[in-house]
Amino acid sequence: MEDILRVGVITTTHGIRGEVKVFPTTDDPKRFKKLKMVLLDTGKERRKMEVESCRFQKNLVILKFKGIDNINDVEQYKKCDLYVSRKNAVKLAPNENFIVDLIGLQVVLEDGTPFGTLTDVMQTGANDVYVVTTEEGKEVLLPAIPQCILDVNLDTEMVTVHLMKGLVD
Repeated sequence: MEDILRVGVITTTHGIRGEVKVFPTTDDPKRFKKLKMVLLDTGKERRKMEVESCRFQKNLVILKFKGIDNINDVEQYKKCDLYVSRKNAVKLAPNENFIVDLIGLQVVLEDGTPFGTLTDVMQTGANDVYVVTTEEGKEVLLPAIPQCILDVNLDTEMVTVHLMKGLVD
């Protein structure tokens, strides 16, 4: 499991006082209001950045980092990812998982037959959809609903599924 979780990507600067626009990659953008510290991945290093202020603009978050007070100091961080440590992540409800923990899990049918590997999770609004690459290399979309996803076990790195009619050719 990853020790850090991506919460956003800096898209561009905002104004001239060192603020940045962040596209949130978290289910709950309001979580930024509670953030005191983030890890900024420059591609060469990860820097701890103290969050001075946070506000929202449409689907973006406007962040101001402590000690960065002009556009020239923050320009270099465009397109950089922002992370939080797992211990500072939003607490999940029972039967919820971070997407990063699901990617790469083995998928088996309810009788234990290997089916494939979970390669992506699409967030559709109504429910997530698990993208599974089968043993034959085909891509299958499985709705993340209790009737289809029977068990997710991070300890055994396995997802047990029931293939509902019409999901596979």
